Parts: sequence; C-alpha cells; structure tokens
Amino acid sequence: LAVLSKAHQMRDVKNPCQDPKVRELLSRTRKAYAKRGELPKKKDALTKDPLQLVLATCDDSLKGKRDRALLLFAWASGGRRRSEVAAADMKFLKRLAPGEFSYELVFSKTNQSGVDRPENHKPVLGAAGAALEDWLLISGIREGALFRRVLKGGHLGGPLSAASVRDIVQARCLLAGVDGEFSAHSLRAGFVTEAALRKVSLADTMAMTGHQSVAVVLGYQRHGETSRSAASNLLGEISTGS
Repeated sequence: LAVLSKAHQMRDVKNPCQDPKVRELLSRTRKAYAKRGELPKKKDALTKDPLQLVLATCDDSLKGKRDRALLLFAWASGGRRRSEVAAADMKFLKRLAPGEFSYELVFSKTNQSGVDRPENHKPVLGAAGAALEDWLLISGIREGALFRRVLKGGHLGGPLSAASVRDIVQARCLLAGVDGEFSAHSLRAGFVTEAALRKVSLADTMAMTGHQSVAVVLGYQRHGETSRSAASNLLGEISTGS
C-alpha cells in the first residue's frame, strides 16, 4: 500500500489509498486482527548485553573485523538502517582523532531530500570508533563504500547490499547463540531501547536516530524492558493486611 500510495503521489493523480472508505477499511482490518491476537511481530532488540555476545564472535580475520566495525558503526551511530549501512561511503566520513569519527548521514528515510541539518552528523566514538579505525587500516579502504564483501583469499569485493547487512546480523546472532529473533533492524531497536534504559532524553535519542515521531520512538521500548522502568512497581512492598 505504501508503494501504491507513493506511486500515485509521484504521478500527481488521485490517490485511492487516501480515500476515507479505504482508510476506514484498513483501520477496521487492523482492529479485527488485534482482537484475534494477531499483532505485527517485531524483531527482538539488540541492546548492549546481547550485542556484546554477538561482537565476541568476531575474530581478527578480515571478515571478523569488518563485521565488528559494521555492527558497532550501525548501533553506536544511532541505530542505522541496513540501507544506510550499505550506502555508507568514505566521502561522508570525517576523522576527528585516532579512533574518533563523525559520519554525515546525507540521505535517510526521514531526510530523502538531503537537507543539511546539524543532526546529520553522527558521532562514531569509543569501541565503535576503534573498530572502524581497525577495519579501515586492515582493509586499506580510502574511498568508496565503507563496508564491502570479503572474497575468498581475503580480497575485497564490491559494496555490501542491504540484504547482506541483514544476513551478517542474523548470522552473527546465530553464532553467538543469543535468544530471540533478530534482523538488521534489531540494531536500531536495541539502540533506542538501551537509550531508554539509561534515561537518555527523547530529544537526544531522536537526534541520533533521525526519528521524527515521538510515538515511534516510544514504541521501541519493548515489553520486556518495561518491567525495569521506575513506573513498573510504584506500590513497592506494602502490607496485604493478612
């Protein structure tokens, strides 16, 4: 439906997806599925603890260093989408100091026109910066795609595709034996969830992720993490009167 709606919009013709009757039908359909307990299933979030287990599977081989740098870059720079990771290019990377970088996210889902904004500049620091520095050094990459295929014999191939980024995340999660269902989007969900657990403000979180909707960001706070919030047990220990 999203593709159909966009196609009509681009052709500047009447959009049937915006018809009140169609919108009402979609709303009723979603409610019907919800009543039956058939809700959209979200992938699990890769918060810091499971991410560390996943990173532990990355050895010192060329592929291991690439995967470690990719995972940390995607997570620490605000939970980048797989398409953004695949499109990452050296021309948008600025080295600030040894092991410290700033990456300019020129285009994204919420900035498809490439508008220059202060929040386009994503810091890649700490462990993420060190892993990226290590990958660039061992790979010898100086221009073009930041993350590339590793061929047999340790040779570099072309840029990774968005599907390849997904496959790397899933393969590493499987290798680490972490419980749950994970995809590339788990990195984005994990960043937002971890930020919430650490009481990072919504404004700071959204500046990193690029989200424009507060409701969407709040939706990342997984049910399993709600029990760890300050509001989960306001009653505390009280007498039951028995």
